[in-house]
Amino acid sequence: MKAVFCTEYGPPEVLQLKETEKPKPGDKEVLIKIYAATVTMGDCELRNLTFPVWIRVPIRIYLGYGKPKNLIPGMEFSGVIESVGKEVIGFQEGDPVFGSSGLKMRSYAEYKCQLHTYAMAKKPANVSFEEAAAIPVGGLNALHFLRKASIRPGQHILVNGAGGSIGTFGVQLAKLWGAEVTAVDSTEKLDMLLSIGADHVVDYTKEDFTKNRTKYDVVFDMVYRSSFTGCVRSLKSDGCYLMANTSPLRMLRGLWISKRSNKRMIFEMAGEKAEDLTCLAGLMAAGKIKTVIDRTYPLEKVVEAHAYVEQGGKKGNVVLSIKS
Repeated sequence: MKAVFCTEYGPPEVLQLKETEKPKPGDKEVLIKIYAATVTMGDCELRNLTFPVWIRVPIRIYLGYGKPKNLIPGMEFSGVIESVGKEVIGFQEGDPVFGSSGLKMRSYAEYKCQLHTYAMAKKPANVSFEEAAAIPVGGLNALHFLRKASIRPGQHILVNGAGGSIGTFGVQLAKLWGAEVTAVDSTEKLDMLLSIGADHVVDYTKEDFTKNRTKYDVVFDMVYRSSFTGCVRSLKSDGCYLMANTSPLRMLRGLWISKRSNKRMIFEMAGEKAEDLTCLAGLMAAGKIKTVIDRTYPLEKVVEAHAYVEQGGKKGNVVLSIKS
């Protein structure tokens, strides 16, 4: 089968399409013929190790310190189950599925194995494989954090970095739950954000939302280098700051503020649960939310896809089409 290997840590050109052996599922695994995968910013960061130092060292230890060891990237996928292990429950040959591989990755390939108990769900019939592949990372994170904020109808929520994988789901879920949503991103993403339900948009290249004196019930922040002080200042006295992209210093500052005020600081990792994917699939099937797909590339153009995502301007998701 064909698969993309990350041969070094570095620029997109370290990704190479090669022939490799087709995997065989274990007793608790399913073998999936992959139809689509995605290129996330996380995939790019794992490839070039542009993480902060506190993350970079553990990642090197896990993936290979000098260079990656047999690494096939790709954390999101959709496809059709070709065979199942003898202990698999709930899935059978021929099921169209989608899911997340987490740091096990291996979705940039024609086939992959997946534990049946991990984050995987059946694809709705009215959702394309490309749309389904783009659900897990953004959808699961948005669902996790907004649930933690206990969104109520009428609340005013600001989504910072709204035009990416997590942000586009965050805008839609917040609207679905009755919130008034302000979406912050760059100029070229504003029309898209309005089209998926944002009530207000802020162009961060022209305006700093932390200085406009508006107070929000919730600030949902995907931007690693955003102003922590500014975001906290933008909250109401009992507001909630959701930090989807944080650092140890921000965590410590958040704990300190939580103890000294009524503001809540939430920065825990989102889990990857099959039941949450099923929930998102149901919302997709009912037309209540959708995935935003910027561009689709064939697997052979994975280098070009990574280069585009790394520029930081993608609207929603970038998808790799793999089915033959």
